[in-house]
Amino acid sequence: MSGKETRTPPPATFTLAEEHKLSNRRIYTVKQPSEKPAAFVEKEKAMSETTDTSHEEHARLVQPPKSQDYVASFGTGFSFAAQAIIAVCAVIMVGELASLVSFASNAPEQAAPAAPTQIIIGDGGTPNVGGQPTSPTEPVDPNVPDSLPPLINRGTNVCAGKRIDIPNAQCIVAEIEAVGPQAGANVTAGYQGDMEVPYQPLTDPYYTKGLCPVNVHWHLGAEHLSVGEFDLNGTGPTVGADTLDGGIRQGNLCHHYNETDVKFTKPYDWKHCVLMEVGQTYEVHWPHSSAGACGTPNQFQTPFYDGVFCNLDAETLGTLSPQDIANNVGVQAQVFTVVNDETYYWPDLLRGMIVDGEMGMDVAKYTGSTTGDSRSNEICSSYTPITWQVDRKCHLVSASTFDQLCYDMKKQRDDMSGDLFPHGSRETVSDNLAPNNYNRFLRG
Repeated sequence: MSGKETRTPPPATFTLAEEHKLSNRRIYTVKQPSEKPAAFVEKEKAMSETTDTSHEEHARLVQPPKSQDYVASFGTGFSFAAQAIIAVCAVIMVGELASLVSFASNAPEQAAPAAPTQIIIGDGGTPNVGGQPTSPTEPVDPNVPDSLPPLINRGTNVCAGKRIDIPNAQCIVAEIEAVGPQAGANVTAGYQGDMEVPYQPLTDPYYTKGLCPVNVHWHLGAEHLSVGEFDLNGTGPTVGADTLDGGIRQGNLCHHYNETDVKFTKPYDWKHCVLMEVGQTYEVHWPHSSAGACGTPNQFQTPFYDGVFCNLDAETLGTLSPQDIANNVGVQAQVFTVVNDETYYWPDLLRGMIVDGEMGMDVAKYTGSTTGDSRSNEICSSYTPITWQVDRKCHLVSASTFDQLCYDMKKQRDDMSGDLFPHGSRETVSDNLAPNNYNRFLRG
C-alpha cells in the first residue's frame, strides 16, 4: 500500500547520477522539482489526441455488422420485375463462379497456409493450437484499446476527500516500539516477527467477509521479502533516468530475469501505463475495505485512503478496536516480473490477486500497516493494524496485462491517473516491527 498521498505523479524528476548501495538495494536521488515528469506529460498529451473522436465517427465505429437475417429478408416487398432482374443476375454470377472453379482446378497446387498459433486468454498461457507457447517475437495481440471512448459519464464521486489523516510516527521511542506492526515484512515460509500482538489477521478470503477492493497500485520492486522468490539476490534490468521520475526507491527483485531471453528485454509499446519497463519486478497491492463503496461506480479510488474510508468517519474509527480494524481493512499483494510475451497475458488485474495454479497458492497472512517509501524502520505508518495476505511466489505476467489494467483504471469514475506508474518501495520491515501472528495458507 503506497505512502504517496498525491493524485499526480511524484513531483520531481531524478537522474541516476550515482547509484547508492544500501543492503544491496538501489536508492535514486531527487533532482530539481517539476510540475509533472516529462514522460507523463507527453503520454497524457498523446492520449488526449487519440481520444478526440467525433460523435458520428464513434457511432460508425461501434455500429454492429448487419446479420444474415437482413440478407434473408432482402427481397420482401420487391416487385415481380425487380425479382426477375435479380434472378437473371444470379444466373450470370453462377456462370462466372463456374469459370473461376474451372480455372482454380487447373492452377498449380499451393500449400495450405499454416494454422495460426493461439492461446486461451486468461488461463496462464496454455496453448490451444500446436501445443507450443506463443513466440515472444510474434505475440498474439491482446487487443488492449489505444484510447477510451470519447463519451464517459464520470458522475458524482461520493468518496472524494473521505481520507482520514493519521500522520507517520517515530517507530521507536525510549527504546520501545511506539507503533503497531508494520508492512512489508518478511513473508518467507516459517517466519515470525518479534512484536507480540494480541490480535490476528483476517484469514478468510476478503470477499466472504464483506470487504471489496477499493484501489490497485504497484511498487518498483517487492516491498515484501520471500527468500528465493523476491529478495536481495534477485536480478533485473538497470533502472535508468529515462525509465523513472521522482526519486523513488527500488525494493527486492525476483529471480526470473534472463538478459539472453528476448521476452525479458524486448521493449513494449505502452499505451496506458507510465514509466514501466519489461524485465522489472513490481509488487501489486489491492487495498480492501468493508467501508468502501462496494458494488458501485465509486468503488475504486485514488488515493486508496478515499476508498478505504468512504463510509467511515473519524469518530467511528476511534471507537474500533485493533481487531475490528484488522477484520475490516486488508490488502492483497502479489509480485510479478513483467515480460513481453503474450503467453502470460491475464485480462483482469483490476479486481484482485490472481488465484490459479501456483498463483495465490501459498499465501502469508499477518497484520501490518500501510507502506511506501515515506516509511522506514525509523519512521513508521500509523495506519495499523490492517490485514495483509501476500502471495509468497513471484510470477511472470505480460506487459499487456499491466497495460490492460491501466486502461481499466482510466475507465473508473474517480481519476486514478496518480496510480498509473510504480510507487517507491519501503525497506523490508525489521524483525522488532513485524508481528508474531503469521498464518500460512496453502490452497489445495
